Amino acid sequence: MIEFVITVLIIIVLMYAFRNHTHPIRRTWGHLQTFLMGFRIKQVGEASTTTTLLVLNHQSLVDIVALETIYPKNLCWVAKKEIQDIPLFGHIIPAPRMISIDRKDKRSIIKMIKEGKERVLEGRVLAMFPEGTRGRGDKLLKFQSGAKILAEKLELIVQPAIIVGARHIFDSKNIDAHGGEIQVIYLDPINPKDDELWFEKMHAAMSERLALALAVH
Repeated sequence: MIEFVITVLIIIVLMYAFRNHTHPIRRTWGHLQTFLMGFRIKQVGEASTTTTLLVLNHQSLVDIVALETIYPKNLCWVAKKEIQDIPLFGHIIPAPRMISIDRKDKRSIIKMIKEGKERVLEGRVLAMFPEGTRGRGDKLLKFQSGAKILAEKLELIVQPAIIVGARHIFDSKNIDAHGGEIQVIYLDPINPKDDELWFEKMHAAMSERLALALAVH
């Protein structure tokens, strides 16, 4: 935890200093974390070049590390406002121009859509944890509606991905860490315009793939 906090504060300073290079800074930081924390990342499938919204299950802070390390495009994470409110550490949101939302304020949806459109036009890929909070890693929690609203309003191409093993690598709740492997499994991209039940079917497909991955992991 100490190592993680120190390196995050360092890259925050670097991202403010080099605002046009925040993506390579985060990517380098991700590779550094795999070395310092002693884990490796195994990718299954491919990140689609058409994706404009990436949705993932969430179990650990290492989820973000893994995606920042291997994802080929500049991600824009949509995060809850509570993270930005953390002293010093909260600058991890504005420094690389991520998006923060206040789930208690309905006007925050308008802000998310407006800023999401701006980031996509800049060539970035939006990234969300539709569960809204960290789970145990053994099953998907119920999805919140934010990802569905964002995808349909902005007509995004959605690619779901499953992360397996991140909580074993770093469990921030119990301050427990181990070496090992994280799997990032890409599923087929989805065009929400093709099926009005796409969101529910995506949850079912991700749940099934997670169960299969855990059975063999």
